[in-house]
Amino acid sequence: MIFITAEIGINHNGDVEIAKKLIDFARNANCDAVKFQKRTVEKVYSKQVLDSPRESPWGTTTREQKLGLEFNKKEYDIIDAYCKEKEIEWFASSWDIDSQLFLRNYHLKHNKIASAMLTNTELLNVVAEEKKHTFISTGMSTIDQIAHAIKVFKNHDCHFELMHSNSSYPMKPDEANLLCIKTLKEKFNCNVGYSGHESSGYSISLAAAVLGASSVERHITAGRDMYGSDQAASLEHIGLRRLVRDIRMLDLIMGDGVKRVYPSEVSVMKKLRTQNSK
Repeated sequence: MIFITAEIGINHNGDVEIAKKLIDFARNANCDAVKFQKRTVEKVYSKQVLDSPRESPWGTTTREQKLGLEFNKKEYDIIDAYCKEKEIEWFASSWDIDSQLFLRNYHLKHNKIASAMLTNTELLNVVAEEKKHTFISTGMSTIDQIAHAIKVFKNHDCHFELMHSNSSYPMKPDEANLLCIKTLKEKFNCNVGYSGHESSGYSISLAAAVLGASSVERHITAGRDMYGSDQAASLEHIGLRRLVRDIRMLDLIMGDGVKRVYPSEVSVMKKLRTQNSK
């Protein structure tokens, strides 16, 4: 069955109550998991970037904006307890080693490598040594860079699957290039999922599932008009429910590929076929 992750990321805007609302969205839509993003702001961004001017609800600098979007232990303790109560899994993509070590405080089943971190060999090793099933996004990455990341995970005997992705927000439909799902499967002989950032509904994500994606991840939001760079490329509650519903139908409608006459067709056949038909 296709593993479906609702990516909350930083669309909670630093508000744990919004995060809980989005967890409810995912649970009610029958997603398998929700995902967050964890950063140690001072280590991920340079002082020059953090000191640069940026208007946001939290202040006038990039530092204030990044810190305003970040959850810490207090919030993640609440999230961990809430997900257990709602019986839905959660995990997170870490953007630095300290954040990955922080996530070890929780008994998470999965890890995630963000596309931006695919070339960070030191972080890859820290994640892979945990030997948890890891989703590896491949946006803005070359085949050689993907091969290097896979080598790290194989060296640690860590289960993984790739996720075809385009790292623009929102992604242009003509850059989806979904046939790369097949390309990556054949090149690396592994499962390949899809992490979508499109703003054009959910048809591209559904098409990825039809093409054999082993997992699908989509950003979700409480409102696409909310503050944040990821909101426009996210699904609201109704869109998420429809996506999950349609993906869950695939196991039923794809069948086994064996051509047969179904019992429901027999009476129709007797009515419409002439006696001398073969």
